[in-house]
Amino acid sequence: MISLRVFTIKKMEDCFEALIESYLDTKVGVVEHFVSEELAQHLVNRLFDLKEQNLLKAAGIGNAAKLTQNSAIRSDAIYWLDRANNNEHENAFLDRIAAFVSYLNRSCYTGITGYEFHFALFDNGSFYRKHLDQFQDNSSRQFSMITYLNANWQAEDGGELCIYDGEATQKIAPTNRKTVFFKSNELVHEVLETHKPRLSVTGWLRRD
Repeated sequence: MISLRVFTIKKMEDCFEALIESYLDTKVGVVEHFVSEELAQHLVNRLFDLKEQNLLKAAGIGNAAKLTQNSAIRSDAIYWLDRANNNEHENAFLDRIAAFVSYLNRSCYTGITGYEFHFALFDNGSFYRKHLDQFQDNSSRQFSMITYLNANWQAEDGGELCIYDGEATQKIAPTNRKTVFFKSNELVHEVLETHKPRLSVTGWLRRD
């Protein structure tokens, strides 16, 4: 008889495999239920608690050495996840990422050595113009990952992730618990204007 723990691990790895296969097929991996409904709701609550405490900061452009802010290019607010915050729900999400990195390295030999993630809140009217995620002077970001936290998202709410690959354009709705995965140095993308608050956990898998 398969134990509950073994079944849970298999279900998790099936999710990881679906994300990787989708990426290999189309350059953009998409899976619908990367996190549980319970964890997604806890993360939403955490993000709004941070907003209430004025702990979200205007997002910048560029790396630490050349960080600037330009609301004409990017108008979201962020908060970095960190195990030092000692928040069980942030840690649960980071545990999920750590498990995915381990699976990715075993199955695809990607050599990922670390990761970094932040909450992102796009309020009404917010956007992020076309950009690449990998910095010109630092190639450590290998893969981009976004997990969306938007229950009951409708087409008229906007806020799609728009990905450009040559002449091809792909629009991805930021629906609840969906995760998107792609190479950080290959695909130009943007967040289209959102018409209601749009929440996510966004980050990068690194090879330092």
